Amino acid sequence: MGTFGRRLLLAVDAKGYGGVDVVTQREWQEAIRRLLEEAACEAGLDWEQWVTQVGGDSVFAVLPKGASEPDLVDPFMRHLEAGLRTFNRNRRDEARLRLRAAVHFGTASPAANGFEGRAPVEIGRMLDSRVLKAALAAAPAAQLALAVSATVFNDVIGEAYTTIQPQEFREVPIAEKEYAGRAWIRVPGYDVTALDLGETEQPGAGGSAGGAVNTGGATAVGARPLSAPTAPGDTVVQVITGTVHAQGAVFGISK
Repeated sequence: MGTFGRRLLLAVDAKGYGGVDVVTQREWQEAIRRLLEEAACEAGLDWEQWVTQVGGDSVFAVLPKGASEPDLVDPFMRHLEAGLRTFNRNRRDEARLRLRAAVHFGTASPAANGFEGRAPVEIGRMLDSRVLKAALAAAPAAQLALAVSATVFNDVIGEAYTTIQPQEFREVPIAEKEYAGRAWIRVPGYDVTALDLGETEQPGAGGSAGGAVNTGGATAVGARPLSAPTAPGDTVVQVITGTVHAQGAVFGISK
């Protein structure tokens, strides 16, 4: 039986890495590690105790037990964004280093080839989600797009342990591979609720990826949560694609 433990996790990945030349790739790789270390030191996080897995333009980090979640979400991200801004100053657009980042707190235990548990998988799905990529693409002057899990948002940001306000984040559904859940995204310097994220993901039945819904930007005011029951007087429309074999059946709702 494996060792149970909850850890604070960080994952980052560069936008457009595969489309730049080898010299730029080398510069980005060096800059990513340096900027992460500098931001950690500025935020009072013990970088030397971080366990990191590096994959070219991406870094997955497991922070030591007791690492401060508010410090990672707030001062660390502010220093990382400032470091990216300095690095990108006077660089041509295609050579600018822009990062996606994700923060999660959950089960992660040492294994033969890194860490095992739900949290490393979940943070990877958030980082690689189409909606986080769309957020960074929709904010061309942004240096960074951040996604945090429900645990981090509710326990850290929602409880006012940071100087970042909850309304600076936008709740979005995530459906990637076998994972379906929700995340909260923030793009420093932008009103994230006004960004056009295109086709945002909706979790389907049974936790698998379902269809896509075009939100056209911010969530509609007064929209009912997905889990809320249908209220009296509501109109319910059932959309069925494909062939349905149900001879003699009646579809509808009786009130």
